[in-house]
Amino acid sequence: MPLLNPWAVIRTEFAAIESEAEQLRSKRGGPDWRPLIALLVTVLVLLAIHYLKFASVFEALMQGLVGDEAYGGLRQHPYFALFSELWWGLCHLVGYVIVPVFVIKFLFKERLRDYGLGWNQTSRYLPWCIVIAVLVVSFAYFASHRSDFLNHYPFYGLAQRSVLDLLMWEGIYIAQFIFLEFFFRGFLLHSCHQRFGATALFVMVVPYVMIHFSKPWLEASGALLFGLVLGIIALRSHSIWGGVFVHSSVALAMDIMALVQTGRLPANWAP
Repeated sequence: MPLLNPWAVIRTEFAAIESEAEQLRSKRGGPDWRPLIALLVTVLVLLAIHYLKFASVFEALMQGLVGDEAYGGLRQHPYFALFSELWWGLCHLVGYVIVPVFVIKFLFKERLRDYGLGWNQTSRYLPWCIVIAVLVVSFAYFASHRSDFLNHYPFYGLAQRSVLDLLMWEGIYIAQFIFLEFFFRGFLLHSCHQRFGATALFVMVVPYVMIHFSKPWLEASGALLFGLVLGIIALRSHSIWGGVFVHSSVALAMDIMALVQTGRLPANWAP
């Protein structure tokens, strides 16, 4: 796929997205309630994740479940902080995967592979994914010299303690990006595509940008273009896996750059 004239390529892809949506509408017939349901689910899921994902919620939950004495002992566990990050990942698993899977299977009565879980045409769009990843990582390198970047990454404050800590954290972190891509570029985008055509990209990208508001402003601003391009790839490839590759590689690079810049890269396996 030629990448020398990106605007021409994007216009072509937008036209193809609109054409495919028109074909799908002609086959379906009758009202399409999926966008309404998907957007309502999006609001409820984002609200739930926003208020439940924090370590303070996990700690209050553990204290209530095991009691004050046992909780005091649990807090002394060397991986207690990682347990709270696991809770963060679990909240995203439930909200971004389990809830939409239930909706797709039992309300929409459709196949999960039609919402981007298959590989499909991902190989055709790998050049896009590689170029995007290289560009974003290059930009992140310059951003990694900023104090707001260094103070924000990695999210897990003990990632520098050992290689094992770093690997376990990155496993949780990358899994969360799989969940996120399925929710935004799978469930939400494909639910809206038939009804709205290429406009579904902008329907999807609004809440996607909003979940970045707590991050450094450069990253939050970049999420607009980043989300739109990954949305085009998801619709045209009928797969979320190109986005997973880009998101995961960029996130891993950003964590490593932050650790390197601050001299905190771990050198041992033991915590």
